[in-house]
Amino acid sequence: MNTLEHDDYLAMRAGATVLEADSFGEKVLLLTDGTVLKLFRRKRLFSSAAWYPYAQRFADNAAALDRLGIPVPQIIDVVRIPSLARDAVHYHPLVGRTLREICREGIEKDQERELRTAFTRFVIHLHDCGVYFRSLHLGNVVYMPDQQLGLIDIADVRIRASGLSKRQRARNLRRLLGIVGECDWVEVSAIVDGKADSPIG
Repeated sequence: MNTLEHDDYLAMRAGATVLEADSFGEKVLLLTDGTVLKLFRRKRLFSSAAWYPYAQRFADNAAALDRLGIPVPQIIDVVRIPSLARDAVHYHPLVGRTLREICREGIEKDQERELRTAFTRFVIHLHDCGVYFRSLHLGNVVYMPDQQLGLIDIADVRIRASGLSKRQRARNLRRLLGIVGECDWVEVSAIVDGKADSPIG
């Protein structure tokens, strides 16, 4: 992990658009060159992030998912910013819109049905590849111009050596199923059974 000095950070950040922030400060910045800087803070003094920072996990997961053929952001660098007490990952974002954005903008029933089917099949594919994504929801899945689906915000992805069990597949849906308006975007039985070739409707 490289160190980014404060003046260099300010130069990088100049003119950036804040995409996400919380009470602790900026979290995601869209830089003027179209790349993204995602900042991570350590939430607890004693945590695994002390020896394996979330920014590095994000980058490592991006490399692992890319090897599986799953579209993810393209990593440029992973840096530590001592002046902010933050780590950060700098990357090229996926081109497209999240499924959540598409839903909020409004879509035709036929397109929504097609996207729901594609999303269910995508989740089955992730699970078949051993991908357990705790932050699985429509806001972290991007629909790309080539009609592929890709993942963002991947710091908490876990990749197992073999496909997920039925229990793991069901557990991975819990967060999504608790979100009003998104819980009906997956065919739960098809995902838990891992039957990508089953009729989905």
